[in-house]
Amino acid sequence: MTQTTPTPPTPSPAVSPARGRAAAPHGALGSLGLFTVLLGAALPLVDFFIVNVALPTMGRDLAASEAVLELVVAGYGVAYAVLLVLGGRLGDLFGRRRLFLVGTAAFGLTSLACGLAPDAWTLVAARVAQGASAALMVPQVLATIQSSTEGTRRARAMSLYGATAGLSMVAGQILGGVLVDADIAGSGWRSVFLVNVPVVVVGLALAVRRVPETRSAHPEPVDVPGTVLLAAALLTLLAPLTEGRAAGWPLWTWVSLAAFVPAAAGFVAVERRADRLGRTPLVPPSLLALTTLRRGLTIMAPLAVGFSGFMFVVAVSLQSGAGLSPVRAGLALAPMATAFFLVSLAGPRLVTRYGSRVVTAGAVLQGAGVLLFLLAVRADWPDVGVLDLLPGTALAGAGQALQLPVVMRLVMSEVPPVRAGVGSGMMVTTQQASLALGVATLGTLYLSLTPHLGIRDALITTLAVQIGAVAVTGLLSLRLPRKFG
Repeated sequence: MTQTTPTPPTPSPAVSPARGRAAAPHGALGSLGLFTVLLGAALPLVDFFIVNVALPTMGRDLAASEAVLELVVAGYGVAYAVLLVLGGRLGDLFGRRRLFLVGTAAFGLTSLACGLAPDAWTLVAARVAQGASAALMVPQVLATIQSSTEGTRRARAMSLYGATAGLSMVAGQILGGVLVDADIAGSGWRSVFLVNVPVVVVGLALAVRRVPETRSAHPEPVDVPGTVLLAAALLTLLAPLTEGRAAGWPLWTWVSLAAFVPAAAGFVAVERRADRLGRTPLVPPSLLALTTLRRGLTIMAPLAVGFSGFMFVVAVSLQSGAGLSPVRAGLALAPMATAFFLVSLAGPRLVTRYGSRVVTAGAVLQGAGVLLFLLAVRADWPDVGVLDLLPGTALAGAGQALQLPVVMRLVMSEVPPVRAGVGSGMMVTTQQASLALGVATLGTLYLSLTPHLGIRDALITTLAVQIGAVAVTGLLSLRLPRKFG
């Protein structure tokens, strides 16, 4: 009788020694290389928020309806969120620097198309293409950091990435107000897109020389069914929520929301089946088994939802209700950016000493800041000014700085370098989808309440809901592991 030799079990892709190493880069990521990839990470986030204060001017210039203007925001956000995980996988497959260069160049070209758009629908199409370009570029940033740094250098780079992300969100809104108000060479709102072009040129020149090429040692094919189902799930959720109110909630919005549940369930089933069969799913369940990644993503969602909703309603209400110009509405958030920058510098030292409890403390500070902002609006509306809002915005910015960089570092702390592209794609997808969801949900709540309650009370109600989102973040942070890499 012939004796068969048992076949050893196949190691999990997330922990396999052979697959846990990335191909050796041409060199470590130096300071200038880190600056370059962080610049690439900043641009798409700046562009998500930069249009908030430019929308009224944009609508007048292009004779665009409110529904079309919402598409200018939503088209970018949805395309960005839908394609992020795929962008991370393509970087693992073809090389992260190569995809970073392609995505950055495409982002510059689509920004130019946005700035030169002759009508509203051309602008919407260019914004969708711009979001797709960002999805190619951004996942390569975290993947490059994860694959070409280690130890304290990686921890520092991750902290800087988180600080860059938070600053970009606030700076985008401030910059948008300054550019629209400056009306450089009569460009008006167009300058908020055209400003990207010279920045992209500098970024490309630096990336060619300073960013090392990294890729997976065992390239994995694209999971087509998973990609299609993830795109369907995100589209069926985000599209109706962002467009529903402005369009009057037609039948297609309800059909789309109903389709989200089977699309999401189908995605989960397909990914689990691919994993069982030894194939490579788009979102490997083995990565979701990592406690730090799973819990970090759970916190990222309410954190981003509350923040983006806050930024949107503040930009709209300060212009339409308090009568502030675009530049003053943007500058009202300058204390938030300043506090975020200063506190984020101390973040790494605080994490070393107190671990994940820094996130809990940040949630308490942010909640207190939003509450102070709410009380200032309640007491002084519509004569509320920058100085009235300063304590609230500064405290909220400090709290945000103790949360976002730490959560981003936490999510990636256990992801092996070979899966860096997938891990970063999952994290940024969660962040971007939640940012879009925040504008859709809190923005829709505010705009729906305004005709019935007035701007002041609608703003107060929306801010109260955001405090609830901050409370959820704080409670979830109590479940985080105290120490992490």
